[in-house]
Amino acid sequence: MPFLTENGFLKSRIEKSHGSIYNVPMEFEPVIGLEVHAQLLTQSKLFCNCSTRFGAAPNAHTCPICLGLPGALPILNREAVRMAVKAALALGCRINTPSIFARKNYFYPDLPKGYQISQYDLPLGAEGRVEVYSGDRAETGKIVNRREKSFGITRLHMEDDAGKSIHEGIADCGAKSCVNLNRSGVALIEIVSEPDFRSSQEAYDYLIHLRKTLLYLGVCDGNMEQGSLRCDANVSVRAGGSAEFGTKVEIKNLNSFRFLQRALDYEIARQTRILSGGETVVQETRLWDESAGRTFPMRSKEEAHDYRYFPEPDLMPLKLDPGWIEDLRKELPELPGPKMKRVMAEYELPADDALFLTGTPSMAQYFEECARISGNSRAAANWIMGDLAYSLKNSGRDISECPVAAKRLAELIRIADSGRISGKIAKTVFEEMFRSAEDPAPVIERMGLVQVSDTASLEPIIDKLVASNPRQVEEFRSGKTKILGFFVGQVMKETRGQANPKVVNELLRKKLQGRL
Repeated sequence: MPFLTENGFLKSRIEKSHGSIYNVPMEFEPVIGLEVHAQLLTQSKLFCNCSTRFGAAPNAHTCPICLGLPGALPILNREAVRMAVKAALALGCRINTPSIFARKNYFYPDLPKGYQISQYDLPLGAEGRVEVYSGDRAETGKIVNRREKSFGITRLHMEDDAGKSIHEGIADCGAKSCVNLNRSGVALIEIVSEPDFRSSQEAYDYLIHLRKTLLYLGVCDGNMEQGSLRCDANVSVRAGGSAEFGTKVEIKNLNSFRFLQRALDYEIARQTRILSGGETVVQETRLWDESAGRTFPMRSKEEAHDYRYFPEPDLMPLKLDPGWIEDLRKELPELPGPKMKRVMAEYELPADDALFLTGTPSMAQYFEECARISGNSRAAANWIMGDLAYSLKNSGRDISECPVAAKRLAELIRIADSGRISGKIAKTVFEEMFRSAEDPAPVIERMGLVQVSDTASLEPIIDKLVASNPRQVEEFRSGKTKILGFFVGQVMKETRGQANPKVVNELLRKKLQGRL
């Protein structure tokens, strides 16, 4: 994985699949651009009425239009246009009106028309820009120097998706390939960045920010495993300080943030080794093999002329009313960037915490509700990033499926802050709340976990411990005050953690100092 050195260049350590490690000297600079495909959350496809529901039987959601049968004419989905315009506005793009659909010609078994309806010369959106909190990866793996960085967006255009090929078996042993066209014709937006990224970390942070933005807009579910968000990366390497780009290699179909970062790290190191050896990088398309930890060639890289673009004859230029565009701009929600800044300022949180707590609209809503009701935003943040996140991960749930509602966690925080239960007991109560989906008060009552603050109940326990530990008492009185922790621990053990630590500390000091 590459790391920044003091002079700003890259140093790399790459781990091979068989475990050996080799170092690659790097006086080079990577140049990276991303092409992100996002499926829009429309109920029907881009040019027909077929359902877009994921998981249906193969080829169940098809019709003459998305099957590409002769004479079938496309009809543009208005809701898809609305979602695409909102995405373009949120990413700071200029809306082109008109924009023009084009045929992108290529043959593949899961492309029944023999071409894809896309946009080329005049895309829906162009010349956007986003501000992303990104940092540098230190050699320890920790992200340091996190700050706001600006990345350009070349274009955002609409297109219909291809189907999906499924390959089974081994070629010499009765292999077969099947085609599922349920996805064929689903509405996509493709978001093409400027080649502004100079590290895999910047590309990683940008993709996370892009996904968050689409989630906040409600135009894409961002599910990379199901393919509703996919990423292609273009990467080249050039000598440090050079203004000219190197030879570009495309890495296709990266369907996780981790795969993107690992593939870029590998490809940067591979191209650097080639250039360091005086050889030339070949322009091509490659795929990422996660199990082997490397990229491998797929095909030679196509250029625009290879696709023989020409205007789609069955669709008129898309002309949008400027007033309608402005109405959509007014509908935009508070976006991740502004929300993160507000959360940092309003709740006095560091950038890393605010990034996590605004990761999805559901998470941001949960945190703000919990912080407001509890009156303790710091505790709310700690609980959500700690115990709650851990429990959700272990149960395979999303925050929107959390059995502990925000108001219930807030009530638990208020009870702990009041001194009725200790922090340790609060964790036990939370675990039961997560299991049973109950309010904290009944759980505390049912499990008998009310914190003991009554001095009359605690003094006999303390008297017994002091009497049975004379050596520790003498150590305390001779100046070894750290021994107090021993006595506190024994009291907590005797009371099953229910004693109020503050009261216990006060009573013990008085007793050990002979004032009780």
